[in-house]
Amino acid sequence: MSSKIYVTQPSLPPLDDYVEYLKIIWETGVITHNGPLVRKLEYELSNYLNQKTIICVSNGTCALQLAIRALDLRGEVITTPFTYIATANIIAWENCRPVFVDIDPQTWNIDPNKIEDKITDQTSAILPVHVFSAPCEVDRIQTIASKNNLKVIYDAAHAFGVNLSGKSILQFGDVSAVSFHATKLFNTAEGGACFTDDKILEERIRRMRFFGFDTMNNILDNGMNAKMTEISAGLGLANFKFLDQVKQNRKMKYELFLSFLKDLPFINFQSYKTDEYNYSYMPVVFEREQILLKIQNKLKSKNIFAKRYFYPSLNKLSIFQPQDSLPVSEKISRRILCLPLYDTLPVTQIKRICLYIAEVLKHKV
Repeated sequence: MSSKIYVTQPSLPPLDDYVEYLKIIWETGVITHNGPLVRKLEYELSNYLNQKTIICVSNGTCALQLAIRALDLRGEVITTPFTYIATANIIAWENCRPVFVDIDPQTWNIDPNKIEDKITDQTSAILPVHVFSAPCEVDRIQTIASKNNLKVIYDAAHAFGVNLSGKSILQFGDVSAVSFHATKLFNTAEGGACFTDDKILEERIRRMRFFGFDTMNNILDNGMNAKMTEISAGLGLANFKFLDQVKQNRKMKYELFLSFLKDLPFINFQSYKTDEYNYSYMPVVFEREQILLKIQNKLKSKNIFAKRYFYPSLNKLSIFQPQDSLPVSEKISRRILCLPLYDTLPVTQIKRICLYIAEVLKHKV
């Protein structure tokens, strides 16, 4: 029996590299509360991304939550149904109502052509997602938001390291929220960050991640405990050294998948209108759900565990009703499968996976 191949694995540095950061923690005795490693990680990421303001937090969901709170959002928030449940969940958790807009059939991002139809006098913001790191149509979304006096928060959980028109995709919107979860291109085990160019908003998010305290220990805001620990920051700093190498490895493996699969029938791929993409995922769309299920079962029988991202379309969930039917998202969510893709995935396994897929497809299921 072959060893199991999962849809993803975390990129990890050499253990000795991480231990060097753990020694700093043991020497300083500082393990949390905006310690020196968190501040160093923010500094390194700021330089790497050419982004002035980075606020590291405990996870990507907290990054979204802090953005919603810091912007004082109320009422309805327009978002996409084709995303991980956390995006819509945190909107509802913050006592706003997620209003879903259908997606573009090629990029799988929120369709700007359909946003204005969903804007009401209760709408306070638009919260799009850069799905699988493919950038949203940020200029069009900002035009719609400005015209209707709405805030824009980007769920950029997938999009670390992506550029658009020569600048980081994280520089768009009022706030971009990123995940540094173990499954992401860059990880701190658990973690995330808020990115904003608004100095006042930055200061508020920094307070809110630590119970509302400012730098002088005055409580100026309501807040929560969303601090990143030194343990997580140390792992991030150890991983940071290998970030570009990891991204290149993922790109090579993504392109290898494409070379094997692109000429097969009944299969399609995401379109992304940029020269940057971070290759964190290997999503494929099949012509019918029946094909997807047969391929998923075939792979599972070989100890290869592909995963359905994102299924079902969130507008179909009972917790978000009532919602309109959104045919594009519903159709794609039934037919999309993410194949295994990670830094250390052997090329031989990629060839095996593609061979099994070709075997199923050649039978014209």
